[in-house]
Amino acid sequence: MTSHLDIQNTPANIDTKGTLWVDRVFAHPNRTIRLATSFSGIGAIEYAFKRLGLKTKIQFAGDIDANCKKSYFANYNIKEEQWHTDIHKFDATPYKGQVDLFVGGAPCQAFSIVGEQRGFEDTRGTLFREFARVVKECQPKVFIFENVQGLFKHDNGKTWEVVYNTFKDYCGYDIHFQLLNARDYGIPQTRERLYCIGFKKKTSFKYPAPIPLKYKMYDFLEDYQESPFYDKESNCKILSNDESQRATIVADQSAERFCDFIFHVNEVEDKYYLSEKVAKYVLSSGTKSFKTQVKTDLDIARPLLQSMHKMHRAGVDNYVTFNKSKGIDGLRKLTPRECLRLMGFKDDWKIVVSNTSAYMEAGNSIVVDVLIALLKQMDITKYGTEE
Repeated sequence: MTSHLDIQNTPANIDTKGTLWVDRVFAHPNRTIRLATSFSGIGAIEYAFKRLGLKTKIQFAGDIDANCKKSYFANYNIKEEQWHTDIHKFDATPYKGQVDLFVGGAPCQAFSIVGEQRGFEDTRGTLFREFARVVKECQPKVFIFENVQGLFKHDNGKTWEVVYNTFKDYCGYDIHFQLLNARDYGIPQTRERLYCIGFKKKTSFKYPAPIPLKYKMYDFLEDYQESPFYDKESNCKILSNDESQRATIVADQSAERFCDFIFHVNEVEDKYYLSEKVAKYVLSSGTKSFKTQVKTDLDIARPLLQSMHKMHRAGVDNYVTFNKSKGIDGLRKLTPRECLRLMGFKDDWKIVVSNTSAYMEAGNSIVVDVLIALLKQMDITKYGTEE
């Protein structure tokens, strides 16, 4: 039996006729967005606002991982009392009416469905229940809930039906949902995720339309100079198809935020190159399951996963081989900086944790560029406050 909550991936849910999101202008660029997050990770939504040049005021943020907290505090303006580590103990009621946008990606463990209610009561013991509770308590004007695409299919759609009904009936929001892929919004990574958006007031919101992908994974590598976007004079890759804009940015680095990215070119340390033994193993036929996974030099990266720090697997076998002077065909894994770039973080993002933690943080993050598309599409400044 087909549910009325089947995956929405049709033109009817995508804005194919309106102004393309990249061309949209914010109606109230001087307003401040009162921002709150749980399961905050390294603050993808906070960084999206930074790239857009919009003003935000962090109301609260939180994550159970101590390294995420370390990274978050190094990159954003937040006080200790604004941070929660255990969401189960966090009371959001003091923030009621003081949050414009609430964002998070709570893990959705399998729900134990009891009876036919399929709403909030069926989420007991799950982190999703805590996310929904925070929405109910602080009542943001808008919330964004990001999750893996498998949430739709889990338990024949029953899990997603619980999530949907909880947001709609228990929280009382106008709910929209859509699968979006990072490669359709400017980032050369195949990463499809669910983006569920709830509005306090009824809206006719449609999701941003995909745009052509201008860049390849190699453009995001630290040491790759053969990119068409490489500028020898500045030793930077200036990712913009506008030649006149690129020339302006070379002359005036303060104009950086008006292009997509500026990546400085640096030599990658030897430790990221695979040893001869490991390289031979990766390039050999290996086991049947491993063989089907390994490909090198992809135009579009495979999904960056939190497990990518394990063994020698960076970004689930996102290997590159252009530097022939290093090892066997110069085979290496991605660096933490490259993984952050492939999640939409520019090089001003401060890495203050170990490589292992940095890999995990990048793999767990939301892609910044997809969030930028959503913020522009809904014109988030309409929900901001005057100061």
